[in-house]
Amino acid sequence: MGSAFPSVVPALAVDGVGFAYGGLPVLDKLSFHVAPGEAVALLGPSGCGKSTVLNLLAGFIAPDTGSVHVDGVPVHGPGPDRGMVFQSYALFDWMTVGENIAFSLRCAGRSRTEQRAAARDMAALVGLAGFESAYPYQLSGGMRQRCSLARVLAAKPRVMLMDEPFAAVDVQTREKLQEEILRIQAATGTTIVFVTHSIDEAVFVGHRVLLFGACGQAPRAFSVDLPAPRSQKRNRLHPDFLALRNQIYQAMHEDA
Repeated sequence: MGSAFPSVVPALAVDGVGFAYGGLPVLDKLSFHVAPGEAVALLGPSGCGKSTVLNLLAGFIAPDTGSVHVDGVPVHGPGPDRGMVFQSYALFDWMTVGENIAFSLRCAGRSRTEQRAAARDMAALVGLAGFESAYPYQLSGGMRQRCSLARVLAAKPRVMLMDEPFAAVDVQTREKLQEEILRIQAATGTTIVFVTHSIDEAVFVGHRVLLFGACGQAPRAFSVDLPAPRSQKRNRLHPDFLALRNQIYQAMHEDA
């Protein structure tokens, strides 16, 4: 299925990419494009290449064959146009929330005034207003992941890459953070590619779901068309949500 976000120049382009670890092929002639402002979920079992795709998009590793482009520019390494949110919080324990959020601006030599303004604005955007002076150990798991999101957003990346960002939090917090991601994306227009093992999460957050099977197989694509704005109460019981969830579930088990 195609994307509902047509674009002459895609925000991300993966074209004919092949990659192997120690001679074991993980990706083979993988191709897909992501439009500006689109959220694409990478779904599938462990070891199928989802995180490898994220690392290729981030520029942490290079493809053996094929190419990766961001806004039409070849990816040859990490860059400020892409931000990565990891499964672990990856915060600096000795820094406050505000200092963590403003870290990228500090590295870029921005003024303290700009750093404080960014920390304040991003903290408010992710629901951490008033916690700028707190330290990570004083925050809940969900709040720490919000801080990680704010730190990435402070650098104003065009693309946000997320590797199972909510796996370490409880179900209720996870669902709330999923709604936050949609709200933040609506406010910033950031393009998102995220890895998940949850069909529900993929369908709720994604505009499109790429279902990966065995290593080297091309993923199946599913378009998500749900009423907007999305919310857990409105969408999780919507007939279209349930139908697509079941369709992906059956496809996943057919592949298995």
